[in-house]
Amino acid sequence: MKFTQIRNATAHVYFAGKKFLIDPVLAKKEAYTGFENTLNSHLSWPRVELPIRIDEIVDCDAVIVTHTHPDHLDEVAIQNLDKNKTIFVQNQKDKEFLAHKGFNNIKILSEDSYFEEIALIITKGQHGSDELIKNYKEKLGVVSGVIFSHKNEKTTYLAGDTIWCKEVENTINKYQPEVIILNAGDAQLADGSSIIMGKEDTLKAHLTLPKATIIATHLEAVGHSAITRKELKEFIEKNNIEKSVLVPEDGETIGI
Repeated sequence: MKFTQIRNATAHVYFAGKKFLIDPVLAKKEAYTGFENTLNSHLSWPRVELPIRIDEIVDCDAVIVTHTHPDHLDEVAIQNLDKNKTIFVQNQKDKEFLAHKGFNNIKILSEDSYFEEIALIITKGQHGSDELIKNYKEKLGVVSGVIFSHKNEKTTYLAGDTIWCKEVENTINKYQPEVIILNAGDAQLADGSSIIMGKEDTLKAHLTLPKATIIATHLEAVGHSAITRKELKEFIEKNNIEKSVLVPEDGETIGI
């Protein structure tokens, strides 16, 4: 299993001989205005350029879109992706959205979905606290993650845009993944409410399954990300978990 950090939540996961593109966002630096009612909404995003060419990014066997928020799938990606490429989504609503964009081979993730011999098992998450979901249900929406499973590979859990919650804990306890990919940039609303994991949630994931290798992604590319790689690495070192929690730079590939 290999993981290439591209930018924000956009990544390549190499698993059982296949290359998956995760949550493609391919616009140039500062192409979009900041998200309303979020931390640093005055900042345009992406905050950084792509580290590799778009044609290299879209060269993959299949695409997984954990949800269709614009920092996980943007119009530049929609324009550049092969419309006949297999693309996995979380539900019928997202399937209809992508079908409207011209995609022809859309599959909905389930508890028994596959890409060839690789099991792709949908998992649940929560894009903020119970109170936030109640007050901003339409804006925060439904999110998902994926378990990658194959007899010759290390079980890998891509958590997606979620805080630490019972669904995440249950997934870790049920599947005992050897690799956990966490969106760990602590994206926040304007009032400081977290809508994805941050430092403490990363530590919780480690303590729940200490033998797993954690890969931190979704860092520094959107304005509402509240922590930097440097801050996360300092926290990791302070807690003596640097052998278990990896923080790749954009463009870096990690082999597990």
